[in-house]
Amino acid sequence: MTAMTTAPPAAGLAGDHTPAAAGRRPARSYASGKDDYLSRLRKIEGQVRGLQKMVEADTWCPDVVVQVASVTRALQEVAVGLLNDHLHHCVLNGVRSSDAGGEECLAEVASTIRQVIRL
Repeated sequence: MTAMTTAPPAAGLAGDHTPAAAGRRPARSYASGKDDYLSRLRKIEGQVRGLQKMVEADTWCPDVVVQVASVTRALQEVAVGLLNDHLHHCVLNGVRSSDAGGEECLAEVASTIRQVIRL
């Protein structure tokens, strides 16, 4: 194991990805870029507005359904990216921090996956 050259961030500060004490969640940062996520979500928001216009214009139902599927897929890609970031940064750091921290992180991610699968 290599020595760290900087001190780890204090609990609850941005960049801290270990479970917080007393049920509080630490501040999170988005590993692959908050700006990228926001850009993708804005595009999806535009697609949803387009769907509303299609319904208002009485567009043929199968065309609307195809566009709904497109929006759904785009949201799923955002969710996969967020989950990937969470696994590679938050969970990995939690597992490295302590056995208890690792167990808490793994339980949290398992719960999140259960919720996503129920969709």
